[in-house]
Amino acid sequence: MDPLAWLHEELEALKAAGLYTTIRTIESPQDAWLVVDGRRVLNFCSNNYLGLANHPKLIQAATEAMGRYGVGPAAVRTIAGTTALHVELDRRLAAFKGVEAAITFQSGFNANAGTIPALVGRGDVIFSDQLNHASIIDGCRLSRATIVPYPHLDVEALEELIREHGPRHRRKLIVTDGVFSMDGDIAPLDKLAEVARRHGCILMVDDAHGEGVLGRGGRGIVDHFGLHGIVDIEVGTLSKAFGVVGGVVAGRRHLVEWLRQRGRPFLFSSAMTIPDVAACLAALDILESSTELVDRLWENARYFKAKMEALGFDTGQSQTPITPVMLGDARLTQTFSRRLFEEGVFATAIAYPTVPQGTARIRVMPSAAHTKEDLDFGVEVFAQVGRELGIIAAG
Repeated sequence: MDPLAWLHEELEALKAAGLYTTIRTIESPQDAWLVVDGRRVLNFCSNNYLGLANHPKLIQAATEAMGRYGVGPAAVRTIAGTTALHVELDRRLAAFKGVEAAITFQSGFNANAGTIPALVGRGDVIFSDQLNHASIIDGCRLSRATIVPYPHLDVEALEELIREHGPRHRRKLIVTDGVFSMDGDIAPLDKLAEVARRHGCILMVDDAHGEGVLGRGGRGIVDHFGLHGIVDIEVGTLSKAFGVVGGVVAGRRHLVEWLRQRGRPFLFSSAMTIPDVAACLAALDILESSTELVDRLWENARYFKAKMEALGFDTGQSQTPITPVMLGDARLTQTFSRRLFEEGVFATAIAYPTVPQGTARIRVMPSAAHTKEDLDFGVEVFAQVGRELGIIAAG
């Protein structure tokens, strides 16, 4: 008897509900267009906001670094895995963010999973936005602190919950995404900072989708709101706008020193690879030299959204380049995504558990790599499929 036989029934149930995720295979570099499962399609899926994932300068930097240091670090940072490149990346990221210090992790997920349990535990309380990313949720669970979710972006409700639960606990942490990846809306970080100050809370923001997008030259949500020195912990990722992989935590020097001593992914998992670190440094060079890519990203996003809204598509409450095309029904969304692919547009269906039940959508990610002609093609295909499936009125 197979003790895992129940998984077959669960998988069939996912397929019947339209919740089964089909994973396609990419056969080319990340760019405006991709070869996916043998087809050339317009890329509306990736988080490659600035088009850096296959930038020649990043490739050159990675290649040269491998020639000098090899490929893998072969150890955790605290034993024998910290190279001069790792030290330089930590320093450069701190300068870019305008903070005292920064520490890099192997991924943004690890950054959250390592930071939250290092700061709070039993006897403490975490106030977490209901739509926070899974890595924040898992980090909160690992901490064993009391978790109190607050309604999405609702600062007044958060303050009431702090008044109710805060006095019974030792430390209080408010944690939020900066940009919410499925809806594209922005946390009211300035108001959250006021609440944190009034109630003596630690304030932490995950800026994964804000780095390279918000703030001066893509310096992120803290810069966007002018909150330098006020937000205690800024977490980010190097896998989206930076085009590489890795995570970062930025803040005061003693925060970073503590994470070097108690951040479990930092202590117990090998360091970022040499080519990744070198490529991240090259991405910083590009971001610090010009705002051209960030400006083009926003121009493309505004252009695409205006075209889609004019057709009658519901693009939700997005305030960023993230453009959710809201459809609601999971099966309909799967069908829509499949038809888009057949017509040359790669835009995947997003459904439960990634988003709440009944809020399935196609999430479109315009980037600085797209031309106006690319975006026009994408809009044309969306219009064709939207009319075919009765989502928008016939033109």
